[in-house]
Amino acid sequence: MRWDIFCRVIDNHGDLGVCWRLARQLADAGEAPRLWVDDGAALDWMAPQRAGVEVVDWSDPAAEEAALAAPAPDVLVEAFGCNPSPALVERFAAGPGTTHPRAWINLEYLSAEAHVERLHTLPSPVFRGPGAGLTKWFFYPGFTSGTGGLLREPDLAARQAAFDRGAWLQAQRIDWRPGERLVSLFCYEPPALEAVLAGMACGSEPTHLLVTPGRAAAAVRALPALAAGAGRLRVSELPWLAQPDYDHLLWSCELNFVRGEDSLVRALWAGAPLVWHIYPQDDDAHHAKLAAWLDWMQAPPSLRALHLAWNGANAPPAQVAAPADGALADWRQAVQAARARLLAQDDLLTQLRRFVGAGVK
Repeated sequence: MRWDIFCRVIDNHGDLGVCWRLARQLADAGEAPRLWVDDGAALDWMAPQRAGVEVVDWSDPAAEEAALAAPAPDVLVEAFGCNPSPALVERFAAGPGTTHPRAWINLEYLSAEAHVERLHTLPSPVFRGPGAGLTKWFFYPGFTSGTGGLLREPDLAARQAAFDRGAWLQAQRIDWRPGERLVSLFCYEPPALEAVLAGMACGSEPTHLLVTPGRAAAAVRALPALAAGAGRLRVSELPWLAQPDYDHLLWSCELNFVRGEDSLVRALWAGAPLVWHIYPQDDDAHHAKLAAWLDWMQAPPSLRALHLAWNGANAPPAQVAAPADGALADWRQAVQAARARLLAQDDLLTQLRRFVGAGVK
């Protein structure tokens, strides 16, 4: 079937990352995806190989004209309420001219909050505008069997089992020394960053912090005493990594600091201890979202405390230290138990294709 996925970039690593993974998995499953994005610059490093996925510059009027002259998609995926243009909605409403099922999907943000199960797959009739008479369907990713699940490639576990950490680190020219704990850092500007890095510098074992480009690297550079490492802490800045290599980074590390939505899911599949920097909202609504996720995770008290400080949900962050070895063992157990629960559920694409194939209108 023809799938049109629409993405407006707010946080380009998360929004675009999720939409690209969905498009890529659709192509791998034999579908025909087209990704409409208003700012696809990050795809240059995130997804340099694009076979099977047509990427369309949403801001290009010529692209819209071409789409209007072509057959309409069978499935319209509106990621995160991004509102496709009226002309494209009207073209979709006119029908694809095929015998395939047709569906307008509103793919929502990821959350562990209770309302997700209540709203998942609910219809939203369209009463006015070019889509009048159609129905949007809410599709919620999630962590429980009552939600749409998480994106997961069919061969993910096999690839991870065959992964050679030493060879990958060497290929990336990452100087990994014997006995050194590897930690990845992908974040915004967490309040507890300085305290956590200072704790690593004074830790019981050497730590090599691998910092992703952009805001994470800038946040570390803003700490002059720690930017290049101190004490038992070494700091290395990484280049931009394509999505498969970001997975490899997560698989290589004993602890992963992640942010947003896409990297959280990938860190869960990695199965190593993780700390999530949730996307901040002005009204602090993200704190309730974080608490719901920690409850689902059955997070040990030390993991919960660091999450709250890392996300500015309690005070004072300066009192938070880097996790001790015993805490990391507890965290790993909690993450791997959570991953086992997720692996027992169908992945998001399997559920989405099943839902569309049921003939929703």
